[in-house]
Amino acid sequence: MHIGIFDSGFGGLTIFKSIRARLPQYDYIYLGDNARTPYGSRSFDAIFRFSKECIDELFQRGCKLVIIACNTASAKALRTIQQKVMPLEHPDRHVLGIIRPSAEALADYPRSRSVALWATEGTVKSMSFPMELAKLAPGLALIQKACPLLVPMVEAGELDGPGIDYYLAKYWRETLAMGGDGIGALLLACTHYPLLLPKIRAIVPANVDILIQGDIVAPSLADYLARHPEIERTLTRTGSQRFLTTDQTEGFDRLSEVFLGHPVISEKVAI
Repeated sequence: MHIGIFDSGFGGLTIFKSIRARLPQYDYIYLGDNARTPYGSRSFDAIFRFSKECIDELFQRGCKLVIIACNTASAKALRTIQQKVMPLEHPDRHVLGIIRPSAEALADYPRSRSVALWATEGTVKSMSFPMELAKLAPGLALIQKACPLLVPMVEAGELDGPGIDYYLAKYWRETLAMGGDGIGALLLACTHYPLLLPKIRAIVPANVDILIQGDIVAPSLADYLARHPEIERTLTRTGSQRFLTTDQTEGFDRLSEVFLGHPVISEKVAI
């Protein structure tokens, strides 16, 4: 039994990298739905259908537990999958998302300061983070800023240069305009954004913490497995990793190496 990690494309590799670094003993399968990315502008029905199909594929390939390493899919599909699909179709399997642990990390900040997040338009419009924080930390001010140009720039390999500098500075100015100078933390609520961390850190003041979802999700998963030994003991432990994509493998392998820092050989799957 493997741990499956699913994303609409490449961004979830930052989550996978952190999880595997924290829990290297388990076997992993990563699935990127690159043929249908991006999910951010899709309808709820489309995101739910795509997510369910990818999760079903991972279950069929022997995954006991699947992490939806995509904020948009976590926001728009996770709850329906957990509540309506899993009890009927996969009662012995489990699906987790990345928004709840990320919101818990923001909830730790004092109410005297605000917190901010950068995300895709789909994640911002879903209002998932405000809803979670309303339960976890009532009264904590949240600033949500959609940064629609960052994902295409990352996937085009534009991690440096005046173009990315311009848009990062622009998005930070607009974030400040929405919340003043009292921001205590900035959550990068899109899994592509950690590749831009050095650039983001250069424009965001040092007194503002920058939170990376991989750094949050990995210990959260370790804690989950510790609390659920009935799941943990079913997971196989050979340290293997396997990569699947719904698009051409050449492009997936090339960009995956940028995300992970080592060569990747993927397999194409039809979903």
